[in-house]
Amino acid sequence: MTEKKYIVALDQGTTSSRALLFDKTLKPLGIKQQEFSQIYPSAGWVEHNPMEIFSSQNAALWELLSKYDVKPTEIAAIGITNQRETTIVWNRHTGKPVCNAVVWQCRRTSDYCEKLKKEEIADYIRENTGLIVDAYFSATKIKWILDNIPGAREAAKNGDLLFGTVDTWLLWKFTEGKVHATDVTNASRTMLYNIKTLTWDKKLLEFFDIPESMLPEVKASGDYYGEINLSGCCVPVTGIAGDQQASLFGQGCFYKGNLKNTYGTGCFLLANIGNEFRLSEDGLITTVAANLKGKTDYALEGSVFTGGAVIQWLRDELKIIDTAAESEEMALSVDSTHGVYIVPAFTGLGAPHWDMYARGTITGITRGTNRKHIIRAALESIAFQSKEVIDAMTRTLGTSPSSLKVDGGACANNFLMQFQADIIQKEVLRPAVKETTALGAAALAGLTAGFYKSQEQVLELQIIEKKFCPEMPESNVKELCIAWQKAIEKTIEK
Repeated sequence: MTEKKYIVALDQGTTSSRALLFDKTLKPLGIKQQEFSQIYPSAGWVEHNPMEIFSSQNAALWELLSKYDVKPTEIAAIGITNQRETTIVWNRHTGKPVCNAVVWQCRRTSDYCEKLKKEEIADYIRENTGLIVDAYFSATKIKWILDNIPGAREAAKNGDLLFGTVDTWLLWKFTEGKVHATDVTNASRTMLYNIKTLTWDKKLLEFFDIPESMLPEVKASGDYYGEINLSGCCVPVTGIAGDQQASLFGQGCFYKGNLKNTYGTGCFLLANIGNEFRLSEDGLITTVAANLKGKTDYALEGSVFTGGAVIQWLRDELKIIDTAAESEEMALSVDSTHGVYIVPAFTGLGAPHWDMYARGTITGITRGTNRKHIIRAALESIAFQSKEVIDAMTRTLGTSPSSLKVDGGACANNFLMQFQADIIQKEVLRPAVKETTALGAAALAGLTAGFYKSQEQVLELQIIEKKFCPEMPESNVKELCIAWQKAIEKTIEK
């Protein structure tokens, strides 16, 4: 019998699909990545082609196995992590999507959400799903598809359509239509799932006119989901979690009060709050943390819609840098932004403001402003937005964190991490394994499959690569944050 040597994590993100290989020490041995198309039909609208999502993820998987000479028989299990809230509806018989995926960033249902906020259902949503009414979440996206795609509403009522977030779509495709399921973390982002009772909420399904027959089965994040046939070898899928909850798990935030911030396309701060459901009055949402079977923890979350994406904007739209890595060198080449502030509200503002209509601003430009000041201001904007969420988290929890664990692509930027440590006046801890989203999926899958022994073992395998300590005087921090707030006020003023 072939020895089981590896766990494979499929990490399906907003701009690319990746496959990663982990060993028994949770060390990533290799990675393959496939980018896919971003589709912008109208201002504020964002779509993906579901078939391209799957083909890119499948290609990344096979390239990984080929590159590192891994036999399917050597894989103990597969874990899946994914961009959350992105909505796909497809025909259960043909497997064909009825339209492109409506991406989490898409604001096409903003006007409808504004109307909902004034109705009683908004309070019910808040009290039972932990979410606020926003176009970010899946429910209004599903409704939009059923209301606007010809024949979709009738097909749904006839039981012919299935809904899934990206994890569900990948699982369905990889199992050749045998499994239609999701995990609690992804379900908790739909605005249709009651996180108190851990069931689909019938009142919300009726309100949004969404047939329950469309919805996937909900399981624990660490659970058996079915098998993927890889060249005749059936490999079990034993872990699924939405990207941010997977990152929380991968960072070893298993206990109440643990928190982390992910610097990806957006920024996402999550704090484990234990097994007691509670709401925030400070612009944060309550969600379900990634869990092993038989255990449920909740998390508070604050989402920044535009994080690392502001660096992509500098590169792809403004074309003032050639690579994302170049931004660090440019930022360090000037001593400050010289009063320039960027609020990158490209698709609105997330926590703690939740302003769907806010759009980006650049303030403080003078004749002496150059591209280096703009680049530095863009990087600082990521840290300023994150600080606002950290402050809100501190108010809600009633305690200030002693440190901040970080991950995501942009955390490799030393300037950004040092500036983050400075303005929050806390240590910032960057792990040796920065792919903590994939790490979380691998840990969930490996723990469920018995490849790893315990959560304590996962914690023991954590290695901090670099610690950033605050260096900026508090008086300077205060001055900078006051100026940032003025920039935010200019962005959201009506």
